[in-house]
Order: sequence, then C-alpha cells, then structure tokens
Amino acid sequence: MQQIVRKLFQVRGRKSSQPVSSYSPADRLSIAALAILSVGSLLSNSAAAQAPTQGLTTQAPLTQKLSPEMLAIHARLKRSAAIMPEEVELATSSPTNFNSEQGPGPGPIGPGPGCDVFPAPASIGTAVPLSYFGPPPSSTNRSLVGPVQLLDTGQIDVATGTITIPLYLGHMKGSGKNVWYILSDVDDSDVAAELGLNFSAKLTFASVGARTANFDDEGNLVFDKGTVDFSPVRNIVPGPPGAEFPPVSAQPGAIGDADYSPFVKIVNAAGVIYNAPIVAFGADASQISFPKGGVDYSKVHDEVVAIDPVNMTVTIQLINGFSFGRPVWYMSMDTSIPLGAAIEHNTFAPLMQKLHLGDDDTFSSPIERIFIATNGPEEGGCKNPLRQGLSADLADGHRPNNTLGGIPTLALDYSPAWDANLYTWSQDAINQDFRGQLREEFNILTFVQDKLLTGASMEKPFGSAGFSINCPVVLRLD
Repeated sequence: MQQIVRKLFQVRGRKSSQPVSSYSPADRLSIAALAILSVGSLLSNSAAAQAPTQGLTTQAPLTQKLSPEMLAIHARLKRSAAIMPEEVELATSSPTNFNSEQGPGPGPIGPGPGCDVFPAPASIGTAVPLSYFGPPPSSTNRSLVGPVQLLDTGQIDVATGTITIPLYLGHMKGSGKNVWYILSDVDDSDVAAELGLNFSAKLTFASVGARTANFDDEGNLVFDKGTVDFSPVRNIVPGPPGAEFPPVSAQPGAIGDADYSPFVKIVNAAGVIYNAPIVAFGADASQISFPKGGVDYSKVHDEVVAIDPVNMTVTIQLINGFSFGRPVWYMSMDTSIPLGAAIEHNTFAPLMQKLHLGDDDTFSSPIERIFIATNGPEEGGCKNPLRQGLSADLADGHRPNNTLGGIPTLALDYSPAWDANLYTWSQDAINQDFRGQLREEFNILTFVQDKLLTGASMEKPFGSAGFSINCPVVLRLD
C-alpha cells in the first residue's frame, strides 16, 4: 500500500505531465534501491536532518555536512533522475536549551518513530524487493493512496525534510523598504494551477484578516501596511516535567505590527487573496544572503533553513502532521498569538486575530481546524511511537505531531488558516491508560463525545482555543 519513497523521488524529479514510464527500467530500479537505503540512512543519521540554528548563541556554531553515505545517495540520484537540489550545509549549535534556540528546531525526520512519520516502503514483510512494485495509485488519481506534492513551486529534499521555493521581493508604500516574501496559497483555482500554489476557496473569506497591496508598473507588489521585526530572541520557559504545557513564559522570535498578516489582498488584480508570509523585512540582499545555511535569525524568519536573494530562492523547514490518518509535511509561518508563535518558531501576526474562528466549514468561514494535544504521550521522547502533544514538544524540542482537517486531494475545505482546537486527555482516560497518538479528525471528535478528551485544560469544553496558525500544506506522504 505504501510505495512511498520511490514515488517521492520520481515526483520530485519531473513535471506532473511527465509519465512514470519515461524513466528507463534501470533508472526506476536504481531509484527504488536508493530509496530503501535512504530511509535506513536517514534514521541512523538523524543529526544531519537538524535545521540550522541561529548564530546569536554565545557558542560558535559547528558545521556538519551530510554523511558520506547520504552524499553518495544525493550524487547518484542527481545523475540518474536529476531530482535533488544542491546540498545545503547543515549547521548545528553546541548543546543549548532547545526552548531558547533560534531557527526552525529539529527537522521532520527525527531520531525515532515518535518524531518521524515517513512511511515504510511497501516491500516490508514481503518476499520481493521494492523494485517489483508498481507505481502508487496516487500517480493515477491524486486522491488515492500514495505521495502527492501539493505545493508544487519547488523541490522537496526528503533527506533533510525541506522545500526550496521562489523568493519574492516587494516594497512598502511610502518608505520603499524591502519586503521579502513567499507564496503558498491563493483563493483563485486558475492562478493556483498556473503557479503551482495550493488552492483554498476559504481564503476568499479571509479579507478581514488580510493586508492589502497593489502591483506597480513593473509587476512588483507594493504593500500598503504590515511590517515584521525579526530581531527578538525566541525563548520559552516550560512548565514542570510531565506538564510542560502551558509554559511559564514565552517570547516569539518574530513580531508583526498591528497591520501584519500573511494574507494579502491584491486590490488592482481582481481582489485575489494570496498567502504571502514575510520571511525578511527592511533588509538589503547582502544582509540576508545565506544560500548554504547559517542563517542570521535576527533578520530572517525562524523556519528558513537557507535563503538566496541572488537566485531568489528560500529553503523552508517542513513539519510532521496527519490529515485523516495520512502523514503530511507542512510549513508553519505565522500565528495570531505570541504564545503560539513562540512554540511554532514562527511570526506573531496580530491582524490574523480578525479572522472569524469556531465556525469551521460554514458559509463565510476562512478557517479549517487543526487538533493539538496538550498532554499527549511524551514518555521516552522520540523513541515512543505514540508521542504527541505540546508538553512533548516543550520536553524534547521536536514538533507535536498535530492532526489537520481537510487538505487538498482529501477534502474541499482546506485553508492554510488553521483554527487551533486544543484537546486534553481526561484524568479518567489517563488512569485507564487510554492515552495515545490520534491521527484523524473524526476519531478525535468521537473521543470528545465520549468524554475521553476535553478542551485546552480539563476544566474547559472542547472547541476553538481562540487563535489560528498559518500552516500551508506541502506534501501528503501517503
């Protein structure tokens, strides 16, 4: 059922119109064999999957390149299918408190099953190698089982769990300051198909929480309002062991002004709304040129792994999650409250607070729901395959394995503006050892109905926690 790794390598090396059959049998066999080797190497070389951390720490960062085995895989794959981007040097700092580190934090390929949702190849448990399996059903119908790249504007590097996409330069009205931004979603299906963006009909209803811009005579965006300060230092003081969430204090590493939202309405282009998060602001190209990593996070978004203003590309860290039981990778760019922005390693975007929450999938709703455990299993950290939740995140530094609602190819109600529905395992459920990892929306809602789960705390009813997160979906892994 999961011919995932081979298909991932194939999809990333070709346009959607290029058939799988265009590869020679030798190429297909080579890619399949390398895919199996890659999975084993990824698990044994998890340190190489860590994204760069900021150079603001008191100790000098150490540069660690990919292992020789992984570099060999990169080179072989580029020769056979030309699918890997140029290697990016990965920097890791000397051991520090991960709740105070700048940058994206650990990547989606963690050191154990609780921090790695990458599916196993279909050959596991069979008597034949992966090369004997045909292409996954998703190659014929994107709604069927198998990998699908949803944000199709750049290349995904499965070795590091990143995506490299176009970097855009606009300017602020009046001051003329540089606005460096990316594009991920749009509310016009034709534009989405043309540019390779995610289509979200719900973004049409996000205008109340969107800043505005106009195209100038040269086709560049001039933004009316909305700035971001990337100089603050991210810092979180977690709660006591076993109850790390909520933290004692939290400071986001990037703060937008009152008029900042990642969502932008282009006034002189039919009012189309784009998801255009700012990744750097007010900086010249020379100040944010980090094409090989080692990013200065006092000037650049914390989720950026590398940025190249010469070739106009930016590499973004991806994050593990689930949608209706299927593993996904997504980006986390902005949050409407400071606490969420600090935990998510992203930008506090105050204008997002105007988005109407709590009415998922109704007329005029701009949001889709994301389900976040507060007190899920955390014992054993990444070694625990059931690991999940905010306390786990604050305890070991890896992401909480959140569950998303509808995404493209699985539903029509996708929105990159996710209404945070925090849930807490009841004490009775914990006492009976029912607590586990939840991957599917209706499973969670059933557990709420059965009173196994409550709201953000055991004293609050389940529902919207009152904030939203901008998380564009990039890849459905299965």
